[in-house]
Amino acid sequence: MYKYLFMRRCALFYYYFTVLENCQEVYSGVSDNIVLNMRNIHKRFPGVYALQGVDFTLRAGEIHALMGENGAGKSTLIKVLTGVHPKDEGEISIDDQVVTIHSPQEAQNAGISTVYQEITLCPNLSVAENMYIGRTEGAFQNWKKVNADADKILQSLDIPAKATQQLSSCSIAIQQMVAIARAVDMDCKVLILDEPTSSLDEQEVAKLFKLMRDLKQRGVGIIFVTHFLDQVYEVCDRITVLRDGQLVGEYVIEDLPRVQLVSKMLGKELDDMSDIHGEYQTYEAKEGEAPVFEAAGLASNSGIKPFDFHINKGEVNGFTGLLGSGRSECVRAIFGADRVTHGTVKMNGKDVKISKPIDAMRNGIAYLPEDRKVDGIVGDLSVRDNLILAAQVLKGFFKPFSKAEANKIADEYIKLLSIKTASADTPIKSLSGGNQQKVIVARWLLTHPDYLILDEPTRGIDVGTKVDIQKLVLKLASEGMSVTFISSELDEMLRTCSRLVVMRDLNVVGELTGQDMNQSKVMSTIAGGEKNAE
Repeated sequence: MYKYLFMRRCALFYYYFTVLENCQEVYSGVSDNIVLNMRNIHKRFPGVYALQGVDFTLRAGEIHALMGENGAGKSTLIKVLTGVHPKDEGEISIDDQVVTIHSPQEAQNAGISTVYQEITLCPNLSVAENMYIGRTEGAFQNWKKVNADADKILQSLDIPAKATQQLSSCSIAIQQMVAIARAVDMDCKVLILDEPTSSLDEQEVAKLFKLMRDLKQRGVGIIFVTHFLDQVYEVCDRITVLRDGQLVGEYVIEDLPRVQLVSKMLGKELDDMSDIHGEYQTYEAKEGEAPVFEAAGLASNSGIKPFDFHINKGEVNGFTGLLGSGRSECVRAIFGADRVTHGTVKMNGKDVKISKPIDAMRNGIAYLPEDRKVDGIVGDLSVRDNLILAAQVLKGFFKPFSKAEANKIADEYIKLLSIKTASADTPIKSLSGGNQQKVIVARWLLTHPDYLILDEPTRGIDVGTKVDIQKLVLKLASEGMSVTFISSELDEMLRTCSRLVVMRDLNVVGELTGQDMNQSKVMSTIAGGEKNAE
């Protein structure tokens, strides 16, 4: 017992010196006062000019959106501000005082707190310990008081977690809220929220926005990085747009319509997205042709209730529903990523058994998972190695691709999907989120699947790349590939799919096609739960 406590305290002391996150002061000025001023910021990497003379101004008591495509320079600008990367040129001022920030700790001491898209908490510690890392008194800490204080904060933010609960037992959404609570509790001048809503459902997003507005009233300047345009227009006051490492402009939210915002992000007029189907011919199935994939009474150990499902050759369909409804659980069961407990499966009319992912791959099924960071990329491997990974598995461990073959494949798919990378040797973790996603898509296309499952392929990527992926899906379908497309953004589903399976509480509650493929019908089916709703 004492050894356990000693090791736990050592962990806290370690994080005290390595990830200290204490903001010292609260800015109490009026909203016209500038709390952060970044001028003529330049940052170069080998072969890449990431930032070129970028300006950014944040006022006290405002919520300021930082927008741009993946690779536009948003993350680099944030990392320069927080001391992760040193700037090559330029000046940073906080409260009219020029500052030089060499490390994240110096940024935090200057009053800058950051909540990143990727949750940076310690799952082996309690919720309270995560919230107070770097602000404890070590062996002399009154943990009863710390837990009580943490519970008060959690209750005030309506976060359904206990201070003494181990963080690993919380859902990803709750962990994200804990990270935000930790940053908020430090009374900082500048709060950076980097894709904070990517793992939150609508109710949790609403709670976060309420919290952001409360902080705004207290004079905190908030930098909000997101790809959700609706959220920007719901909560932000100003928008700064970056493109290709350069400043496009700063705009008052009321003066920049959504279409213009997207146009500025892309550097061109936005295509009419209402009918991207018109660019591709619909695949003509042969009479009597069996479904490419067909499941009857399929269920898994994830809790998904038995469901029937099929997809025809050249069809694009999708699972839709609220967060936690069972969308991902269904496709994980199809791919064998979760243990199937019930049901039968046919491929092209023939019975098959899929008990693990390699079975699915050998039967022509490919699966892009929901969380590319955890289940998709191998960060330290190159773009080339990540791209050929699935094909190498199918080919066999003792039949490796030659370097010449691998380079030829990588160059072909980098060009085919317009993947932005310095070279095929670049570690994939160095690429933007959208380009990482393209590499994973290329990985599965290389296996020439009959049935491609894409779970949240456009999450956390820019508008332009979203359009590219949606068009690629329709192009593949026109050539005869079957695709299941899942997205949290309903308009993407309606734009891309010809049939929707509606989920609620791990159950299939309806199936929509034709004229029923509209937002109102989808939402009413989710709410009402009538199976096979008319």
